[in-house]
Amino acid sequence: MERFFDITPKPHYDLIVIGGGITGASVAYEAASRGLSVALFEKGDFGQATSAATSKLIHGGLRYLKNMEFGLVRESLTERKVWENIAPNFVYPIPFMVPTYNNIKSNKLILFMGMVLYDILSYDKGWTWDKSKKLPLHKTISKKKTLELEQCLRIRGLTGSSIYYDCQNINPERLTLAVIKSAIAKGANVANYAMVKSFIKKDGVINGVNVIDKLTGQEHSVQGRLTINCAGPWADIVLNKGIADNENNHHIRRSEGIHIITKKLCNKHAVTVMTKDRRHIMLIPWRNHSLIGTTDKEYNGNPDDYRVTKESVQGLIDDLNENYGCQKINYDDVVFAYGGLRPLVDDQTEGSYESSRKYEIYDNAKQGLNGLITIEGGKYTTSRKLACNAMKVIGKKLGRKLGKSTTKNEFLAGCEVKDMDLFLAQLSAQHPNFSSETVAYVGMNYGQEAYKILDLASKNPQLAEVVSNDGELLAEVEYAINNEMAKSLTDILFRRTGIGTLGHPGEETLNKVVSLAATKLGWDSQQTEHEVENAKLIFELPQ
Repeated sequence: MERFFDITPKPHYDLIVIGGGITGASVAYEAASRGLSVALFEKGDFGQATSAATSKLIHGGLRYLKNMEFGLVRESLTERKVWENIAPNFVYPIPFMVPTYNNIKSNKLILFMGMVLYDILSYDKGWTWDKSKKLPLHKTISKKKTLELEQCLRIRGLTGSSIYYDCQNINPERLTLAVIKSAIAKGANVANYAMVKSFIKKDGVINGVNVIDKLTGQEHSVQGRLTINCAGPWADIVLNKGIADNENNHHIRRSEGIHIITKKLCNKHAVTVMTKDRRHIMLIPWRNHSLIGTTDKEYNGNPDDYRVTKESVQGLIDDLNENYGCQKINYDDVVFAYGGLRPLVDDQTEGSYESSRKYEIYDNAKQGLNGLITIEGGKYTTSRKLACNAMKVIGKKLGRKLGKSTTKNEFLAGCEVKDMDLFLAQLSAQHPNFSSETVAYVGMNYGQEAYKILDLASKNPQLAEVVSNDGELLAEVEYAINNEMAKSLTDILFRRTGIGTLGHPGEETLNKVVSLAATKLGWDSQQTEHEVENAKLIFELPQ
């Protein structure tokens, strides 16, 4: 991976994409795969914001059935299968358990009807390239069997449960990166830490952007026929760079979603219950811990100022303690907390939890910004389909026939694995000196690139050091810097590896990572201290 500023860019691009989250990445990949020249700029790191603040799921959205959003659910279920196919090392079936109680809001009949409809809408879920990804039909089990499988449930009033399957996205940050890599493979030029300062306008038409390389401070002008605003919670801020009249400034609604990670509280099932105010809270197994989420609270303010608060964390703890029957947890039991903002389209219902995850594609010509298209809303699961729909608008604006999408039929870059079980077995056989935990973790998080990671570690004993309970290797740090555009310590800890995503890895491990990163990236002592402080701010729970 080479940054836009380290190559000789094209004199003119068909598309300039603003935003390197999953939406921007998907649009860049889809456009490049259709033969368009694409430049993508992300003001932070790829997938740093909303795309990293997920429940780590690729799912249909069972709860949207109550809003009668059958089209959205069907689209999500179709895209769930696509992700299973094109990113098999990242996306896996996971059983969900929904307990039933002797009350109206969670009784067996209502749940049964929803489950049957969910199965009908996902009638093609067995048509996966890798048969191990095939999802079973739902089933209903007794109270006794429910408690045998999961002991975290509140027992009083329990009548049984239903079990259905969706998919877990084990590493959303690296999956987003895989989409970025796929766009690059199709010819896109990209850069992280590249902030769009302003639009280039001529005769009332936007035909490019002025972008600042935040690593050097240099400003660059980039020409493009169309600019696509995929800035998520920052979409209105980007849009308003081109609007002089403050009275006509555009505003989007933002919803805060946070998650906390604790010791393991559930077994193999993602257990979901409904709170008194009819929100859902999930207890999800992840990396031998429990991932708990999410909140859905409207956020007002500058998205740059957003931080997870103690109040939000405590609220999630209270929800867990009130609605589950496992051992009560307190603030000190939280090993890590993370959050982000979701963009919601303007006309959605009052109260962000009731809002849809549908998306909108706007041609901003009506606002005097011809040459600009803004995409708002959506969710991780449907990002590829969103990009396909955006191509319809883009094709018309460019006056070009862009052909049919091929992205659902091609593996993402590095994900070319037809049979995961066979792949991991072969990887283990070729690298017998590494533990099964290391082979599994590296194989699942890097796909075909796992061979390069293990080869690095095989040649350098220092890089073969294990830096997490999952078996992660120090070699991943060097690989991230050399091959994956990692420019900061937080890039490495939270988005290229999983070393930091279960909380502080310990001073010894952190020092090893920092030492290697400082050497490879040429940090002096002042920069190194700055990088460490930034990372520790993320590790620390809000007080």
